[in-house]
Amino acid sequence: MSETKPLVQSSDDAENLRKLKAYQPMAFAITFGGYLMAHFSRKSYSTCKNQLETEAGFSPLLLSSMDTVFMATYAVGNVINGKLGDTMNPTTVLAVGLFGSGFCLLLINSLIWFDVENQFEKLGAILILIFYGLFGFAQATGGPVGTAVMGNWFCDKESEKKRGIIFGLWTCHQYVGDVMAQFVSAAIFASGTQYWYCLLIPSIANVLWGFVTAQLVADPVSKGIVTPELKIRQAKLAAKKAEAEEAGKDSSGIVDEGAKAISFVGAFQIPMVAQYAVAFGFFKLCNYAFFFWLPYFLSHTNFSDTEANMIAAAYSFGMMPGGIIVGVVSDMLGGRRAVVIGIFMVILMGFLAVFAKFSEQLSSGAFVGMLFVMGTLVGGPNNIITSAVAADLSAHPSVRGSSKSLGTVTGIINGTGSLVSAVGLLFIGPLQAHYGWGSVW
Repeated sequence: MSETKPLVQSSDDAENLRKLKAYQPMAFAITFGGYLMAHFSRKSYSTCKNQLETEAGFSPLLLSSMDTVFMATYAVGNVINGKLGDTMNPTTVLAVGLFGSGFCLLLINSLIWFDVENQFEKLGAILILIFYGLFGFAQATGGPVGTAVMGNWFCDKESEKKRGIIFGLWTCHQYVGDVMAQFVSAAIFASGTQYWYCLLIPSIANVLWGFVTAQLVADPVSKGIVTPELKIRQAKLAAKKAEAEEAGKDSSGIVDEGAKAISFVGAFQIPMVAQYAVAFGFFKLCNYAFFFWLPYFLSHTNFSDTEANMIAAAYSFGMMPGGIIVGVVSDMLGGRRAVVIGIFMVILMGFLAVFAKFSEQLSSGAFVGMLFVMGTLVGGPNNIITSAVAADLSAHPSVRGSSKSLGTVTGIINGTGSLVSAVGLLFIGPLQAHYGWGSVW
């Protein structure tokens, strides 16, 4: 179907809406599964961090450097991949990201199998950082590009009104993946199986889901559906033709060339993009400090590796309702998401202060309770800023109907947050070694 067909009538509207609604569950499921797999592989590394130090010979400095390299390439990857998702076929970008994640983890596993780090320390460290850096870049496809695909399909008026709850539910993907990684790792440790299976299993799972993702239809237009975004472009095209005809000019050469991908400068000029990008950085640093180091920290406070992973799962469980709560409440407030995010930030500061002072003295029950609440407080803003807020910003009147911007906007927000995290994570290993875990939290 041509993107320049005349504006549809009411009967066509109903049919387009029916087709749109029919494929929405499929788009939701495939993109949800893709980001779930990304976090399954990403979290699995942190679940066996203690074994990487004690059995594979990774030093605390190397582990910290891996975190920083990952976040640095993840930051760059978010910006680049977000742009690619707006300029290329998003399905291809998502599938390549999953294939790349799986193969990079497999390469790291091969270094462990051949004991490269212990036999050739410098070479081993360099190869590990290279492979893990590539892993970070591959992992950066799911967030911006997956969000863009969701924005493409959930574009009807009803979905826009429920954007908070829809994206709040969708962003549970990462925490389902985290919990899956922790449970799988706990089962591996409990069974006495080699720890490197924690990396091998998600690497295979990522590759397999890459084949599923390759079947995704990323844009409703590809299925012959005329979306509200397309109608806006058609209306602008009709106005340009009418203007040309009134001026006595030939309008036959005026055609709709499709939505153009927005530039990075143009994306930053959308009101509030820069502010949300910086604010998100601090949430992401807090989140990834727990994400990368919580199992390691717990395993050094009188908990076994199995217990540490089970307790750490409380944080991921808490993050799931966080996004849903912020989404529902902000929808009720007419999309005023900044108000809800600000309240969550203030409460989180108090919990972090308590956790910093007493984290090395808490019982397992107290750990579970604290981590669940902090997961909710971090997860709510973390989920919504890179999904519903990004979708809100990309629908600004200055760009709607004339440019593709959701992937680029999401990539900028996520990339900026990752850059802040990369700098902060570099200090965690040395900080805990010299001043204790209280200084980290």
